[in-house]
Amino acid sequence: MSLIDALGRLEAVRTGRAQPAATVRHRHLSDRPLVLVPLTTAGEAGAPLGALVGTDRDAPRLLVVPQPRDRDLRFAFLAELADAVLPYIDSYAGEVEAAERTETDPETGKRVKVEAELCADAPQLIVPSRGGIELVRLLGRSMRFRRTAEQDPETPHPAPPRVPLLGRWLTHYGERARVPGSSLLLALTDLLSRHWATGQSGLEDQHLGALLAWIDPPDGMTGAQAALRAELARDADGQLLCPPAGPATDPAFDNRLLAPAIERYDRARTALAAAEDGLEADGRLAALAAAEREIRALVERVTRPTWDAVWRGLDLLRALPEGAHVEERWTRDRWSFTGHRDRVLAGEPPQPRRDDAVTAAHKLAAREREQARLDAQEALDDPLVMAERRLAGEAFTGEVTEVVMAYSEGKRPSPRPLVTVRTEDRPHLAERAKVYRSLGGRPQTAEFVGYEPCPDGALIVLRITDKMGRGKEPEPGSVPEKGEHVCFTLFEHEQRGGAKLPEPERTPWTHGGPPGEPGPEPADPVTEEDLL
Repeated sequence: MSLIDALGRLEAVRTGRAQPAATVRHRHLSDRPLVLVPLTTAGEAGAPLGALVGTDRDAPRLLVVPQPRDRDLRFAFLAELADAVLPYIDSYAGEVEAAERTETDPETGKRVKVEAELCADAPQLIVPSRGGIELVRLLGRSMRFRRTAEQDPETPHPAPPRVPLLGRWLTHYGERARVPGSSLLLALTDLLSRHWATGQSGLEDQHLGALLAWIDPPDGMTGAQAALRAELARDADGQLLCPPAGPATDPAFDNRLLAPAIERYDRARTALAAAEDGLEADGRLAALAAAEREIRALVERVTRPTWDAVWRGLDLLRALPEGAHVEERWTRDRWSFTGHRDRVLAGEPPQPRRDDAVTAAHKLAAREREQARLDAQEALDDPLVMAERRLAGEAFTGEVTEVVMAYSEGKRPSPRPLVTVRTEDRPHLAERAKVYRSLGGRPQTAEFVGYEPCPDGALIVLRITDKMGRGKEPEPGSVPEKGEHVCFTLFEHEQRGGAKLPEPERTPWTHGGPPGEPGPEPADPVTEEDLL
């Protein structure tokens, strides 16, 4: 936990209300996001019980599995989920625009710019908490390998074609959620806790009701009081007034309401199967429908408060202005969406169960690079985040007190002005260390020359080394002027690419060898003599 975050949490405890941890919104929010509030059954990982899904806050679509142990009903639920999600995704796949992207020329190996098709926007999926993201990944993994009747006419339980297609999209969204700064799939609890510091722990922030209670408590209550009520308060039937944000359910709900309702549903279904004539079957069919309606009402009862809380949290986030670099990161999300759309249209197979060594290394390097880029961009967009970096000695701000023009040595001298900055910060500067400032959206580099203490801080002398034009005199505005307030960082604003990795077919034997090659010989089988 950083010092700024700790101070924010202490201030939240003192005032009884969450404190801003950011002055701008650091993630993109779509004008029409798809909200998914999933619910799973206790005792079996990933067994769906129901969900609320949709883009209209006043008219969500309710999906329910009356008997989660019945795989046919679970598969029907997944087909309904595909019917709700895929049209939303397809609505963004058709509208495109021309854009430039950088690719590697296969002949020369150089990076060149080519014109490509880019989707004008991308679908955004919002889930209540981090557990929802894990469930999306789990559903994607379980759905994308389902066989359809077209693929295998003899498969015992063929899936509708839309089910494995949705599995591929959910897998892509789940993988993209692991990329720092991505906004295709967002957990609202992570989003809110990034922008507000509450008086509770990070683990407690995963309770959506308690988190919103700190950020926007009811009149006459402090954040701590409202959060305690959201976590523990129950009605006369012993049910939570603020049900969990999913995908898990409350044990009291499972034991007192859900289990008896499912048991009545099972009895009604068994009785219907044992009916001997049509008249008797009609009566028992009505009883089965009533039992199913009861389960649907129970699922809606525990998911609707979370659904309303998600939209309430989105309203709070929309009140914040968007950060300057958010659109740039959303453009990378659009490229990701467009690339997966093209792979689906080209008929490529689904994502593998396990990445090969080169692909896994590429993903890890990309996530590390995006994390460093996100940290830098959030600091450049937000003075409150930059203050955290300043306290850590990774940046400093101050007033320019002197500018002395100097030039490099050589046949063609270039401007190398010396800039003196008075600052109260204490940056961790080493000899000839490089520092950076944002100049028109691009990083300008300077070199640390000297340090001199003064009564109100310190004087730091820097040598500007680039972004001054090609002439003998610097271009106007490229050199700080006396009296100007400047901010320099010790971290780079743009991240460089890592080491080049081999092609998959040249994977070394230490990492499993090329894909498709036989693996190492299995160990000798364990026999009775090997055990005591």
